[in-house]
Amino acid sequence: MKNLFKKHPEFGFILFGLALASLPMLANLGIVKAGYITTIGGTLIYSIAALGLNVLLGYSGLISLGTAGFMGLATYISAYLTVDMNVPFEVSLLLAIAVPTIIGILVGLVSLKIEGLYLAIATLAVSEILRKTFEELDQFTGGFSGKSAGYPTLLGRFTLDRASTYYLIVIFLVIVMIITYNLMSGQIGRAMNAMRGSEAASQAMGVNLLRYRLLSFAIATIFASLAGVLYVHFIKFSYPSSWSLKLSLDFLAIVVIGGLRSIYGTVLGAFIVTAVPDLLLKQIPAFEDLSYVLNGVLIIVVVIFYPNGLVGIFRDIKRLFTRNKKRGVEDGTK
Repeated sequence: MKNLFKKHPEFGFILFGLALASLPMLANLGIVKAGYITTIGGTLIYSIAALGLNVLLGYSGLISLGTAGFMGLATYISAYLTVDMNVPFEVSLLLAIAVPTIIGILVGLVSLKIEGLYLAIATLAVSEILRKTFEELDQFTGGFSGKSAGYPTLLGRFTLDRASTYYLIVIFLVIVMIITYNLMSGQIGRAMNAMRGSEAASQAMGVNLLRYRLLSFAIATIFASLAGVLYVHFIKFSYPSSWSLKLSLDFLAIVVIGGLRSIYGTVLGAFIVTAVPDLLLKQIPAFEDLSYVLNGVLIIVVVIFYPNGLVGIFRDIKRLFTRNKKRGVEDGTK
């Protein structure tokens, strides 16, 4: 069984998805609160967007502060198409992904000229332009009042509710995890890693910087746009203020805290940054107003002691368990 998961990690992702899918059933049984479905569902949506940023930052070495803007653009496109124009959800999903991706590829072209801090500022500028557009383009976005949408209707006849939309989010998350693993484990991932290590060396090995930079931004934007569509049809509302610099920084924190180039670490980071304040800290009356402050302290502690991401703590636990097991065997042989 252990070798099976090593050879085919996709089975691990599927089992992980099945575990997440059990939440609505646990809520129906009264084991967990029904409100947790919304919190966990939102966390999984953020995980999808953060996985795209991890591809961009962790594998390609390119930083972006525009994730929130692209995610917000997808929410408004999908909401407008499904509510105002009665376009089927499947068509609106494709269009809401395609339009931001085109913009993301254009940003990728800009990345050929600038990098590092300047690239971060450029992507932030794009995100802020989009956010300002959300505020001013009233007929399309609803302005400061925001834009509403309903739960998805699949194939024009099956209208989902909160629980079934949560299942849809889990399915998309598992698909994104599998796609990310397969892409990053193959030639694309090796080329991106080479590009991250040294652009000059990667070019000498035949890596086309233009192709892989554009591909990195395309993947990151596709994942962010997918997350945006799921967000507006699960939360059922989108405000311009939601797609601010703070959210982009949260995505960056998710990647850094969970672990660069780690799929499970990204999901773990999303739970720490977005779910811990609501599910744990806010449940303690003394900490209710300080939940996000304490969460910030937790982030600092994690960065100090686990600079490669909190996912490393599981390796340390496994190493400690193995060491104690060997010690017990040696003591038994004496």
